[in-house]
Amino acid sequence: MYDVATVRKDFPILSRQVHGKPLVYLDNAATSQKPQAVIDAWVDYYTRHNANVHRGVHTLSVEATEAYEAAREKIARFFNVPAPEQLLFTRNTTEAINLVAMAWASANVKAGDEIVVSEVEHHSNLVPWQRVCEVTGATLKLIKVKPDYTLDFSDLDRTLTARTKLVAITQQSNVLGTIVPVKPVMDAARRVGALVLVDGAQSAPHSKVDVQAMDCDFFAFSGHKMLAPMGIGGLYVKRGVLEAMEPFLRGGEMVLEVTYERATWADLPYKFEAGTPNVADAIALSAAVEYLSRLGMDEIRQHEVALTKHALERMREIEEITTFGPTDLSLRGGVISFYMADVHPHDIGTVLDREGIAIRTGHHCAMPLVRSRLNVPATARASFYLYNTEAEVDALIEALKKTQRYFGNAHARRA
Repeated sequence: MYDVATVRKDFPILSRQVHGKPLVYLDNAATSQKPQAVIDAWVDYYTRHNANVHRGVHTLSVEATEAYEAAREKIARFFNVPAPEQLLFTRNTTEAINLVAMAWASANVKAGDEIVVSEVEHHSNLVPWQRVCEVTGATLKLIKVKPDYTLDFSDLDRTLTARTKLVAITQQSNVLGTIVPVKPVMDAARRVGALVLVDGAQSAPHSKVDVQAMDCDFFAFSGHKMLAPMGIGGLYVKRGVLEAMEPFLRGGEMVLEVTYERATWADLPYKFEAGTPNVADAIALSAAVEYLSRLGMDEIRQHEVALTKHALERMREIEEITTFGPTDLSLRGGVISFYMADVHPHDIGTVLDREGIAIRTGHHCAMPLVRSRLNVPATARASFYLYNTEAEVDALIEALKKTQRYFGNAHARRA
């Protein structure tokens, strides 16, 4: 049985106070907190093994190399990557997507081609493709979001054509919580010979990901949203696609031989990992996936579904709040974006902070979705993770009621 009280003991930061109140951390879609096991792995590397990897023959370098490559293997197994060399370390999902844009799209997309994204994408899975289209003369096309906040796949076979080179789509919206079924996209893409990139920034921390079962060509993720430090993430690429790609960062570790006239590239995955890598954070990321595996991704998902259900039910007590996202809990993750009439989201965030409650406010790096589809200037967002509790949800609701009363009284005084 999932024991959230026991889980919480693993996270030192959860014991602190903010403005004299117990911390209620509900900004997990932005970044997660770190368990002691992850912190210890990071500290152990810098305390006992710190050295540059791969080239050194001294003991510390050998130990660092072994730990770094063992981390790659462990993370690859977590996502069921066929071979460790198909997992490239990056700083985050954004860098991983840009790597694909620079190393694959620059060689394979030309004028008249099409790239397809959805209306719910994070800027990181939109802006790079805008740039590719701008440079190459390709066209960017959109899969629409329906009134129920799911994606409209009814017209996929007309949206994707013989000119479509790539479909780049999130597996879970960071604004709506919408879980996107990847299989219909994969099937439509295969029918026209297009490749598929899956943005897993929000899905990887919260549900089991199997890249082979998914059959995607690219899968990008960030470590800091799944208990690991900031500055480490990864990109899975299908072998045939990866072998054909040229690197876009050059120098240092990614070379095999260099003369004054030319250079040749190292084997995979080092061909795409120029310069000194982020060794400590890769090792800490492997500790994070080990922690997640120990808890069980299915159990984590069930815990978050229960929290989301409780939060949505409690939010209905506040008439002034509009929530966004699917009503079917099987179609959404633990993210609730909401708008309170007559109270700006930034004001909500400020009042909640005084209560010790951390949420996110703004466009959530999805400005077109918030402005054009939700038709609000910004939203407030509460996002849950494996250490959150129903009591914390209740604290959020009471703080929102307090916010509503405060601003309601303020408006009445001004009137």
